[in-house]
Amino acid sequence: MYKRFDDLKTKVLSLPYEPGVYIMKNKAGDVIYVGKAKALKNRVSQYFQSDTRHSPKTKVMVSHIWDFEIIVTESEFEALVLENAMIKKYKPKYNILLKDDKGYPFIKVSTSKPFPEFEIVSSPKADADRYFGPYLSRNAARQAIDTISQTLKLKTCRRIFPRDIGKGRPCLNKHLGRCIAPCTGEISQQDYAKLIFEAIELLQGNDKTLLKDLNEQMQEYSENLNFERAAIIRDRIRAIQGLNEKQKVVAGYFADLDVVVFVQGQTKGCVVVLHYLGGSLQDKEYTIIDGTSSEDFSEVLSAFLKQYYSLRKVVPKTVLLSHEIEDIEAINEFLSSVAGKNIILSVPKRGKRHDLVRLAEKNASEEIARTETKEQRYAKSLELLQNITGMQNLPVILESYDISNFAGADTVGSMVVFENAQPKRSKYRKFKIECTANGQDDYAAMSEMLTRRIERFKAGDEKFCPLPDAFLIDGGLGHVRTAKAVLDKFNIAVPCFGMVKDDHHRTRGLIAPDSREFGISTMPAVFALIGRIQEETHRFAITFNRNLGSKRMRTSTLDKIVGVGEKRRNELLKHFKTIDAIRKADINELKRVVPISTANAVYEFFHPGENKT
Repeated sequence: MYKRFDDLKTKVLSLPYEPGVYIMKNKAGDVIYVGKAKALKNRVSQYFQSDTRHSPKTKVMVSHIWDFEIIVTESEFEALVLENAMIKKYKPKYNILLKDDKGYPFIKVSTSKPFPEFEIVSSPKADADRYFGPYLSRNAARQAIDTISQTLKLKTCRRIFPRDIGKGRPCLNKHLGRCIAPCTGEISQQDYAKLIFEAIELLQGNDKTLLKDLNEQMQEYSENLNFERAAIIRDRIRAIQGLNEKQKVVAGYFADLDVVVFVQGQTKGCVVVLHYLGGSLQDKEYTIIDGTSSEDFSEVLSAFLKQYYSLRKVVPKTVLLSHEIEDIEAINEFLSSVAGKNIILSVPKRGKRHDLVRLAEKNASEEIARTETKEQRYAKSLELLQNITGMQNLPVILESYDISNFAGADTVGSMVVFENAQPKRSKYRKFKIECTANGQDDYAAMSEMLTRRIERFKAGDEKFCPLPDAFLIDGGLGHVRTAKAVLDKFNIAVPCFGMVKDDHHRTRGLIAPDSREFGISTMPAVFALIGRIQEETHRFAITFNRNLGSKRMRTSTLDKIVGVGEKRRNELLKHFKTIDAIRKADINELKRVVPISTANAVYEFFHPGENKT
């Protein structure tokens, strides 16, 4: 493995500082990743340097690279186009791939039929029929069909004409005046074709031209005293004028602004696209993406924009993004080439457009919450923890340790157990530390606690079986090395990591005994898990320490009284609750709780030389 990486590093040295595409392959020769670069040498070399900045997905991908190829291009834009084409061709395992490639819907008008019909299709075909769109969604396309059919009273049934003319009674729409009812034979094929022509004009957005023609027809019928026919045309004109805002939907007007955001949940990421037309929200689309982290914002948005708009062939004038992307200029040029016009890509920082981004992010968070289950989050957090630390086994059982003391006294240790990322309180254990009785030494305390834990395991104590899949130590490098020394002494080959915090006392990452540190702040699932474990371990230790301290504070004063043993001390505390209440009690109150001799000793201790009566 390492030799292979050395070979790849050597190969990188010969790469040019030119734009192009790089193709990563595994040992079997399969393409596992395709990327583009402004400077191939700089970009590809990053994969074979230190992996501390790599996301978990990238680390796994790099571990499977056996070889790579490059294609030099004239420009970054050309590299982007080639990258997009190769991703579609190879569908590499570690590239972000959109599963939804249905595109935007179109309305098909089957003008090749004697009585044309409407149909929603995913893409136009090279045939004799007419196609209109694309529409924002199938719902928008259906609304357009329904609006036109209602306005022009076109048929909506599944009967086929002229085959079914005169067969069966007209449906309810005929009686309600909603359909011209070609099933009765009262309208000719030619007249129905005129209605279809009007429908096509509406679909093309030519309502003004259509209204002008209809007004001329109505005027002509009126002059010829054909008032019945003129009234039919008049009603049709009024219906078309009544479309108003619906005309935008009918004519397939597309969004003039899209908001595209990426939000990372604990186990899944979500890209949401909000479509706006004339300032009004028209539709929402979302894509759930697995295997991403908060480090992947730029990569996810970049990959999504290229695939999403190239599949749909339509781009609005403005696209707002939630995060900056590295190749924004090349993406902008690419989208402009898809749209055939200049496109504006921007990341708003304030104002109304920033509010639109926040709304889209809220929608993405809602979709993630709806999709993720607790079990999935827990399982994913353990899987990610295994990946970033390189543990051989999934860390189903985690044991965490912490030391607590009060001014060097009452030093205690806590052992907290998590199974499947959930606290297992029945397996929590407390330790009174003996080695630090004369002073504070966290390392010695940690060594004693782990030694006693392992010895109990070696002795077959069921309360300390089995061993965990990993030990987590609250502390830095010194603490985890102390723990490792104990494990080595007993030949225990279980991984151990220190849980380190930053200057603000927030969980920063995990550290191994060999000084390797694993950052977790960009992985919400792991960050949340380690944070919960660390807080629970600390809470358990502090609670135990306070209980001991409280007991010591309660009993130390009474222990000084000659003749007051453990039994009498407990009787006094049970009755009076506090030392202060015992101090304030008179001799008669004390006699009701303890024998006369004990009562006299207690009263004399707190009130030396005073009269007892």
